[in-house]
Amino acid sequence: MPSATTDRNPQSPYSTIAVVGAGAWGTALAIVAAGNASKVLLWARESEIAASVAASRENAMFLPGVPLPANIEATTDIARSREAEAVLLVAPAQHLRAVLGALRPVLKAKIPVVLCAKGIETGSGLMLSEVLADVLPDAEPAILSGPSFARDVARKLPTAVTIAARESIAVRLQASLSQNWFRPYVSEDVVGVALGGAAKNVYAIACGMVEGAGLGESARAATISRGFAELLRLGAALGARAETLMGLSGFGDLVLTATSLSSRNFSAGVALGKGARLADISGAGHPLAEGAATAPALVARARRHGVELPIAEGVAAVLAGRLGVAEAAELLLSRPLKPEVR
Repeated sequence: MPSATTDRNPQSPYSTIAVVGAGAWGTALAIVAAGNASKVLLWARESEIAASVAASRENAMFLPGVPLPANIEATTDIARSREAEAVLLVAPAQHLRAVLGALRPVLKAKIPVVLCAKGIETGSGLMLSEVLADVLPDAEPAILSGPSFARDVARKLPTAVTIAARESIAVRLQASLSQNWFRPYVSEDVVGVALGGAAKNVYAIACGMVEGAGLGESARAATISRGFAELLRLGAALGARAETLMGLSGFGDLVLTATSLSSRNFSAGVALGKGARLADISGAGHPLAEGAATAPALVARARRHGVELPIAEGVAAVLAGRLGVAEAAELLLSRPLKPEVR
């Protein structure tokens, strides 16, 4: 761990970091943070995880076989987050509001809270950065997103992500999480990074549907590119920067998620393309495909801003059982022809 820097240096790492959420991604990020922080508190809802980390230095439930550094301390007491100088919040999108509510009486004022999940809150249609502002308005908002799989990060394979926050906060988070195998790039576009991470899951499901239905690689490439065009249109309406969406947390994350069976969202789409129903691929025993919850919320949010998202609308219709994959594809292909840039 670096020792030459001091707390007076805005680029010095945070000494104590709390990671709230001990799934595979939270545990992988705890490993990253442990390389620069003196202590990393890893909060787990499940007592079995805390016991596993204490006994064997391993999260046997979600990241088996990966040794955890000695300065990671697992806990089931979320109030321990008050010890932290920065918080990495890895709760799933649809549970974010409840976890933020539990943290509200605990956290220090003006503490950086880094959102590390991806999605849009169902019901409200709020992006996760907006949920954070709603529940913890005094926190320093930040978001970490980009093309990354938890096991790759845990195995210390080269990965690059974006950290968006107010510049001084983003730079210090960058110093706290930078490793020679984990490269965070700084941005101040919290909206763009939040939107890119949420929307790419929906388009990854669409690409999986194309794969599962046997529509071909050309169709999958078209789905990626036209889906990205939809993302750019919505981003412009929400005030996101186009260059953010063209970077790691937008197009980069989309390419990874929409082309790999290691992606839960792509895999869910493949199953749907082969004829499965949403009920068959969700619930107990199935890994979370966040895009399934995000799709209808993304479409509803776009309609509020007068933005058309034909591919996302097709995904939402298939997930709701209103259309089959073949019918959705037929509707998309029968849309009026127009210039590519619109």
